[in-house]
Amino acid sequence: MGIFRRKDKAAEVEKPAVTEVDTEEVRDVETDAAVGEPVTGTSDDSADDARTDPAVAADKNADKLARTPRLNSREVDRSNGPFDRTEVDDLEGRVDFGSIAIVPIAEMELRLDVDESGQEITGLTAIVGESACQMQVFAAPKSSGVWEGIRGEIHDNLLSTGGTAQEMVGALGYELHVRMPATGPDGRTTHSAATFVGVDGPRWFLRAVLSGKAAMEDEAAEQMLEFIRGVVVTRGGEPRAPRELLPLRLPENTEPVREYDEAGEELPNPFDRGPEITEIR
Repeated sequence: MGIFRRKDKAAEVEKPAVTEVDTEEVRDVETDAAVGEPVTGTSDDSADDARTDPAVAADKNADKLARTPRLNSREVDRSNGPFDRTEVDDLEGRVDFGSIAIVPIAEMELRLDVDESGQEITGLTAIVGESACQMQVFAAPKSSGVWEGIRGEIHDNLLSTGGTAQEMVGALGYELHVRMPATGPDGRTTHSAATFVGVDGPRWFLRAVLSGKAAMEDEAAEQMLEFIRGVVVTRGGEPRAPRELLPLRLPENTEPVREYDEAGEELPNPFDRGPEITEIR
């Protein structure tokens, strides 16, 4: 597996290592239930309760959501990001992957999620310490966003497979705080925590999945949310179907570098599996 680093050692912004790995297993989303539109909001103590007691979170957030006006998803405040390419002067200080440009974080590692053929990059996963943030960007209609419908599909799919999903108001609008079921080596069902964040922009939709500490601890989640705010999306002018994955590519001036141990064996990928994600169709 290749690790990609910038050739230009004198660049002002230190570029994170980028690891290319195989695509993850995904769960199909087949239901179409609708839920409310995202709104602007900020996290409070209910986020802590949600990570320790889902029942408490449900009570607190039901009242919070009832008091929050339902806005069109396009009205969520993006003044501090994530940005459309037309909203920034240039991409200086960012690493450009085509449809997504990111601001690197110190000691960040980047993993490129690829399809089964190994030819198409389907997503970016940023790993900082024990937290991960997987991002994908999709085309969306001119007249409306898609996060409302997608959020409902993820919610219903998780419930139908034995998981849980709690809708909460976060810094970038509605989030889904979920626990996803999986079968362990001993045959028992285990659950992993994740937070789905969605942002509807002009003719695009950015989806982020937080896992690890970022799905369980507020401080780690805030770091990843700031990372998401720094993203610039380049939609392009090509006609695309709603929910079509926007293309990603390797940054310019990169070259594959393989790493080896003292015995001369190529080092394996340290991240055998990334955050469990739900496929959008």
